Formats: sequence, C-alpha cells, structure tokens
Amino acid sequence: MNEPRIFAHRTINDKLLTRESWKIFQIMAEFTEGFEQLSQIKPSVTMFGSARTSSNHHYYQLAEDISRRLSDAGFTVVSGGGPGIMEAINKGAYEGKSPSVGLNIMLPHEQNTNPYQDISLDFRHFFSRKVMFVKYASAYVIMPGGFGTLDELAEILTLVQTQKARRIPIILVHSPFWKGLIDWFKDTLVAQGMINEADLHLLQILDNPQDVVDAIFNHYEFFGGDPSAGEQGILL
Repeated sequence: MNEPRIFAHRTINDKLLTRESWKIFQIMAEFTEGFEQLSQIKPSVTMFGSARTSSNHHYYQLAEDISRRLSDAGFTVVSGGGPGIMEAINKGAYEGKSPSVGLNIMLPHEQNTNPYQDISLDFRHFFSRKVMFVKYASAYVIMPGGFGTLDELAEILTLVQTQKARRIPIILVHSPFWKGLIDWFKDTLVAQGMINEADLHLLQILDNPQDVVDAIFNHYEFFGGDPSAGEQGILL
C-alpha cells in the first residue's frame, strides 16, 4: 500500500539531487569566468557601499572622487556593479585611466547593473562573487553601506586575521558613519576578549579622498608590492 508513496518520494528526491548536482556546474562556470576575466586586472582596489544612495548624496560624490583618483593612479577599480554608491564607484573609475569592473549579483530587488563598466560579470551566488572581490584586490575601500557592505567588511577582516588572505589596506571612509562600530569593536569585542586589540590595526578610517590613495601606496612602500612565498602559498 505504501509503495506508490515511497516511489513518488524517491522520484522527488532524485529530481532535487539532479538539480543540486547541476548547480555545481553553474558554480564552476562562475569561478571559471571570473578567473579568466579578472586575472589581468592587477593592481586593483575593491570598493563597497550602499545600493540605496542617490546621485546627489555626499557619499555618492565622495565615492566617485575616490574611485577616479584610484583609477588615475593606475588601479583597476572593482565594485558590486549595482546602483547607488556602487554606481558612483564604477562611474569614477570609468572616467579615469584604468578599467572599471562590476561584479553584479542577481537579486529580486535593488540590484540593477549600472552602465559604467568596462568588465561586467553576473553572479547568482554570493560566495563565488566574494572570492572575486578578494582574490585580486590590492586594497579594500569601504564606503557607508548596509548589511551587504558590513558582510564584505567582516569577510576581509576575518580572512586577514586568520591569515587566509594577505595583509592589504582595509580603509573605512567617512569617520562619522563608522565611529559607532569602531567604538563597539573597542568597548565590547576587545574588552570581552572576542578579538585582540592588535586586530583593530587591520583597518583605518579616513575622510579625505587623496588620503585614501596615499594610504594604499604607503602600505605597499612599507610591506612591499608582491606577495611573499608564504603569502603565495596561502593564496593558492
């Protein structure tokens, strides 16, 4: 009496398994295309920021200014490819001397590809997109943003802290926006032993666009531009 029901259940499970198996190839395709398209963009800077910021907002104009300066200084600039501050990032780079890259994510709302991209890639999976943000970045510049921006900040801090990625500049822009978070890091995370006080030195907060560019150059003058043999092993 139960055989038809069991058979139907197995049929559904088989279909789900087949669908999940095919997703592996979809994920592989995203990695492959990303590696092929982005392997030549170095040196590059990855920038993040809110998708919800209008073009007349100070944050938008600040992001565009920083991105243009980075592009003119020889850095390919990478963003999430969407509207808001991401658009400002791509626009500044697009008008500069170096390539503008957008790593777009397919979402039910918010994410529409902006037109200021020399290289544009589309992702279905956040995790494969994250790898592309990190893999070729010489620096991270974090503009004001929401959960997605905080997620990317936490991601790079964790990777560098645990030595899964090399030490790169991690720059938060606009100190009034970030002050509360940094105070919480100090007063709660450090105070309760959740992170070491030295971990706070993994990032810096700047307000002036040219200071952002100078900080990246100063970092590599001190630490050197190319990964060490040990860092290469970690990256591989």
